[in-house]
Amino acid sequence: MVLSVIVVCEVGFWVAIVCGLGARYLLRRPRLGAALLLVAPLLDVVLLVATTIDLLGGATATWQHSLAAIYVGFSIAYGHRLVGWADVRFAHRFADGPAPVKPTGRAYARACWGDVGRTVLAASIAASVLGLIVLVAGWSDRTRALGDTLPLLGLVVALDLLWAIGYTVWPKPDAAPPTTADRSRAGA
Repeated sequence: MVLSVIVVCEVGFWVAIVCGLGARYLLRRPRLGAALLLVAPLLDVVLLVATTIDLLGGATATWQHSLAAIYVGFSIAYGHRLVGWADVRFAHRFADGPAPVKPTGRAYARACWGDVGRTVLAASIAASVLGLIVLVAGWSDRTRALGDTLPLLGLVVALDLLWAIGYTVWPKPDAAPPTTADRSRAGA
């Protein structure tokens, strides 16, 4: 059941974003767009409640319950950035906004370090949600799988940290400016 709720919440998240940005840029209704974008965080609450009710109802915790906590942590830590990412692309495509810029070199390394901070925040939120669910449902063999998720969160943070260190030491090269031949092929 929890996995189904996670899938529905993930699909709902993207539907809310597309509808919100569509209202903002296609319908030229920024207030309606903002209201629709606010639906996305409400889905996190739905997921938390469904997970907790499932465990309070006697279900044994599985990786799916842990995934729900990870999803909530990721959504809170990265949600604003994901909306911003989609917003830039929508604005470019439908409202003559500037083209999205791909960072390279030091700018990419800085972005990686920003992601480390967001990943630490996501892992901390997920761990807190797991702890809160255990407090509500009670620590027992039924909820042991939730505690087993903590090393995975540490591994994700460590990998993101290594990624940022790698791009700090070996920066992503700047894109070469297009040559005349490239420009003529693009126009052809």
